[in-house]
Amino acid sequence: MADNRKSCLSGKGVTKVFGFGGNRTVAVDHVDFDFKEGEVVSIVGESGSGKTTLAKMLLGLINETEGDIYYQGEKRDIRTQRKKREYWKNIQAIFQDPFSSYNIFNKIDSVLLDCIRMRGGGRLPYEQKREMMTEACSFVNLKFEELTNKYPFELSGGQQQRLMIARIFLLKPKILLADEPTSMIDACSRATILDMLMQLRDEIGMTPIFITHDIG
Repeated sequence: MADNRKSCLSGKGVTKVFGFGGNRTVAVDHVDFDFKEGEVVSIVGESGSGKTTLAKMLLGLINETEGDIYYQGEKRDIRTQRKKREYWKNIQAIFQDPFSSYNIFNKIDSVLLDCIRMRGGGRLPYEQKREMMTEACSFVNLKFEELTNKYPFELSGGQQQRLMIARIFLLKPKILLADEPTSMIDACSRATILDMLMQLRDEIGMTPIFITHDIG
């Protein structure tokens, strides 16, 4: 059966080299890929194989040395900050250490309000924003009213990762890069997080890309 799903993110000969001359390190070497809308993708490799470097290039956090990356069939253009912000509305990430993803000075409601603003809802009445934040927290089995005066570092590792998923629920990206999202939490929380990510894929129609060293 033919796969009629459109390409959402692809690359040709994507390469990343760090250093110069005799100190050159090839982290990613002429990689080709084509991820389709709605499919579940896994990038698997041992530590040091270039998985996270590739993820950073896909996110636009670092530039590729050679090759081209295409978004929705067109060559990606993120040369200005405005274009990067537009791109980041549609591609987001969850990393293995959720704590490092948060600004330690921002309370949880500020974290979630930033997501609403990023999606263009900054001028909505606060009550409507509160409903959106409550819904996002409920999706990941957190109670918003218990979080409003807390900072992310006051949560457990599993709760911090669930809060990251609540952010994704509000941002509604087309693509989610999940870089070892369960490696720093216990086995019970791990299964819950993966289940939530798959529910989120069905809820908002995103393409999850899992990056892992664990082939199982």
